[in-house]
Parts: sequence; structure tokens; C-alpha cells
Amino acid sequence: MKTFDQLFSDENRDFNAAQASASSRRKFLGQLGCLAGTALLAGCGKGDSKEQGAAGSAPKSGRLKIVTTCGMVTDIVKAVIGEEPADVTGLLGEGVDPHLYQPGRNDVQELQSADVVFYSGLMLEGGMQRVLEQAASKRPVFAVTDAIEKSYLRTPEEFEGHPDPHVWMDVSAWNRCVGFIGEKMAEIDAAHASAYRKNAETYQKQLTELDEYVKKVVATIPKSQRYLVTAHDAFGYFARAYELEVKSVQGISTQSEAAVADVNELVSFVVEHKIPALFVESSVPAKNIQAVKEGCQSKSWTVSIGGSLFSDAMGAPGTYEGTYIGMLDHNATRIAQALGGEAPERGWQGKLAGTTAETAKEMK
Repeated sequence: MKTFDQLFSDENRDFNAAQASASSRRKFLGQLGCLAGTALLAGCGKGDSKEQGAAGSAPKSGRLKIVTTCGMVTDIVKAVIGEEPADVTGLLGEGVDPHLYQPGRNDVQELQSADVVFYSGLMLEGGMQRVLEQAASKRPVFAVTDAIEKSYLRTPEEFEGHPDPHVWMDVSAWNRCVGFIGEKMAEIDAAHASAYRKNAETYQKQLTELDEYVKKVVATIPKSQRYLVTAHDAFGYFARAYELEVKSVQGISTQSEAAVADVNELVSFVVEHKIPALFVESSVPAKNIQAVKEGCQSKSWTVSIGGSLFSDAMGAPGTYEGTYIGMLDHNATRIAQALGGEAPERGWQGKLAGTTAETAKEMK
């Protein structure tokens, strides 16, 4: 039987060939997730003898090791943990696209040594899905979006039967996930249950205030200009919650390919509705949006790049934009400003790193 390193190397070579089509990439990611899951079962590391925390009790080491996936999950888990005896490790860093992320052996080892795992769910993590499922056989593993009612979820036809996973774009929805984490941690570590619940409640109050801010600034955009044009369809929940219409070059998953016809159709839409600004995304290449901009110019309509939005990943660690609150503050503020609305230059809490003019200049 090949070692995990050998199998992983083989699959990496296969990935280069699989890049020819979106369907091949999806197939590859599923195979790689299965591969990593098999490695978990086989125990590619030697961490299985580690004392695992059971529901209602902390591990004998005295500190829980919590592993998370994308930054949006990591940030709200850290808010719930607070100063309690637990360490939180996020697997996906700044600018990482979770749709295309390939799990490596370090990810498998982190999951093997975890006492608790939280991930987003709804197939956001793509190739990691099977790894997460296998990790659940030996430790508590939770999809935070289990807190959200199925009736709330968007289910666009083009997403192959899976709900839209970008629920954090609606602050009120992500707020429910915070309460879910608080309750799960209270069950796992009963000795600190009251602290987890209190931390969750405190953070939920902040998110309620943030939600009101987003509603307020987006409402200042003239109704005729409430069109949000982005690289891929990550803003459906944002648009629904805050009353905009979103148009994108790509579909919900960045695995999809943008055809020339998609770009031309969007160009016609932007010109027809005289939309003043387009937006790129921090975790998605800007080439398609640049093509739309150039297409508009060829039709005598000058459209600006309103800045870069955070969609599937947050900003740099240690920055305000590197938090969930900062991420949504940035998005709402820049969208409102670029589309003709009114918002404080540096956002809800006055902490945004750059002005609208500065971010727009960076995009040229």
C-alpha cells in the first residue's frame, strides 16, 4: 500500500491534467478529499492515541484544541472561546478560496490532533468534505451552518443541487451560527459553559448592531443603482438581506468557468442600467471584471472599479478587515460609497484601513 505522501504526490500530478475543465476539477477535489479521508482512517500520523475530549468534559491536558476551516468560521469560534482554556487553529488563511482548496497532509494531521472541529458546511469546503466526515468518527465535528433553517437557504439551479454556502454575507444568519457554537462548546466543556454562552451573547449583540449598520448604509444607495456586479456569485444572501440585485461573471462556485457570452451579457446589462461601479474580490482573479470594464468602455460607458470586496476569505490576520465584523463593515461601506450611497469614509467603527479613493486607485 502506498504511503499518504506518495498518494498525495500522485494526485497532485493528476490535478495538472484535471485543470482542463471545471467538471474535472470537481471530480479531482472529490477524489482528493476521499484520499485524505482514507489517510485519516489509516492513521497517517500517530496522534490517535491522544486523549480526546468527550462531550461534557475537557481533555486531560487541560486545554482544548479546536480546529476550524475558513477565516469566517475561525473568527466567530475565537469570539465564543474568548479567554477560556482552548486554542483555535484555522486551516485556511488570508485570500484562500475554500471552493478550490486542496487538503494536504498537514490539514489531516491537524484534524487528527483536534479535540473539536468547526467548519462552515453546505459544501463550501469542497475537497475537504470527506476529510471532515472521517474526522467526525473520533472527535466532535460541527458544520456551523446546521444552525440555519433549510427554508432560509438559497438553492440556485446552477449549483448542482447544493445550497448556496455563502450565508455569512447575511449578518443575521451568521449571528445564528455564533449561538450554535456557544451551545456546542457548552456541551463539550461543561466546566466553562456559562462563559461560552456569555461570550456568544456578547458577540451576537455586536453583530446585531453591524446588521443595522449594513441595512442603513445600503439603503442610501439610489434604487436605480442598487446593482452589485462582482466576479462570482458570493453575494446572493447579501443582496437578499439588504435589498440589492447581484450580477456576477461566474456562478456560485469559482470552479465554474466564465464564457465570453457571460462577459458580453454582463457588459450589456451594466451599460443598459448605467451601473457606476464594478467590484473585484480578494480571493478571486480580477481578469473577468477587467474584461467587463473594457467591454463597457467599448460601448462608450465608463465604469469604475469600486474596490476589492471580501467574499470567500477575510483580510490579513491582525487587521480590522481580517475579522468577520471588519470584513462586512468593509464590504457594506465600499459598496454604498461606490454605488452613490452614503457611508462613513472609514466605516462603521472608523477602523477601515483605506479610503474609497485609495482602494479604487489600487484597482487601476
